[in-house]
Amino acid sequence: MTSDPWGRVDDEGNVYVRTAEGEHVVGSWQAGSPDEALAYFTRKYDGIAVEIGLLERRVRTTDLAAKDALTAIEHLRAQVTEGHAVGDLAALATRLDALVAEVESRREERRAARAKAQEEARGAKDTLVAEAERLAESTQWREAGDRLRALVDSWKALPRLDRKADDELWHRFSHARSTFSKRRKAHFATLDQQRDEARLTKEKLAKEAESLSGSTDWGATAARYRELMADWKAAGRAQREAEDELWARFRGAQDVFFQARSAVFDERDAGERENQTLKEALLVEAEALLPIADLKAVKASYRTISERWEEIGHVPRDTRPKLEARLHTVDRAIREAEEAEWQRSNPEARARAQGMTGLLQAAVDKLEKQIEAARAKNDAGRAAKLEAELSGRRELLEQALKGLEEFGG
Repeated sequence: MTSDPWGRVDDEGNVYVRTAEGEHVVGSWQAGSPDEALAYFTRKYDGIAVEIGLLERRVRTTDLAAKDALTAIEHLRAQVTEGHAVGDLAALATRLDALVAEVESRREERRAARAKAQEEARGAKDTLVAEAERLAESTQWREAGDRLRALVDSWKALPRLDRKADDELWHRFSHARSTFSKRRKAHFATLDQQRDEARLTKEKLAKEAESLSGSTDWGATAARYRELMADWKAAGRAQREAEDELWARFRGAQDVFFQARSAVFDERDAGERENQTLKEALLVEAEALLPIADLKAVKASYRTISERWEEIGHVPRDTRPKLEARLHTVDRAIREAEEAEWQRSNPEARARAQGMTGLLQAAVDKLEKQIEAARAKNDAGRAAKLEAELSGRRELLEQALKGLEEFGG
């Protein structure tokens, strides 16, 4: 009989394995020596140990599913339990028990990780839905549309939740996108209608602008073009292609009119600048008439200057007030000289001046006598009061005498 620490072979060729519960037959060997029999069944043990080692490595280093790992463990456990090998079968069973515990532990870790991932995914999807529902009411059509598309990509990148929760959130998310899409479609439909209306309005404005381009009624037509421009701006924008075409027509018609007006105004301005030069020369002549020595001669010369002034015509608007002010100064001086001359030759005015002078002279004489009487009575107060009154009357008399001199004495 041949044996080793874990097994033996009896004389009939039966091979035994030793366990804590005792010995039991694992096979028989008739083809060779007992040592070869033990070696054969020891190799079977080593094979099982190698398979267990490989399974341990897979469990610890790969994403082997717990179910598959447990199935593999049970398969190996059956090989150990059946005992068709010689070796420390209890050690192999212990390793398998430990591996079961490790698989269960890993399954719990994965279950917790999945639960955490689900919770995080739920939170992320809640956030996506809330943002989508806010964007559903936005009027920033391009930015909101781009962001909603990005949210869809973010949604797809997240793991699925349980069916009920995932479907509920997706329904809200999809509804928000649909709401935004309908609002945007309605907005652009309204915008298209407004643009069509703007196009029709601007076609009419362009047509009227073209009809006015040949007008020579400069003021009224320019005013109408300003009104047309205000109407153009108020009409809103048409579709881009139509807008560009109509604006080219509208602007082109304006350019034709204003270029023609500018040419006429430039020619008129040149003539007005020449008129300005002529009127400035006349002003030199008119101003040379002052101061007035011979009123009759001055009036005759000024009349001639005025007639020539009117014949010359318009000057540039910005120079007109200054030129007319200079001429008005000469005109006013002549009228004032005429007024003074009339006053000197007016008998009624002369008589009034003489009468006033006589009255003032009598008053002065009377006051002088009253002052002498007051002094004679040593009434200094009354004398002082009468002297103050006398001073005022003498000033008035002096002015009246000067006025009388203007009438020739």
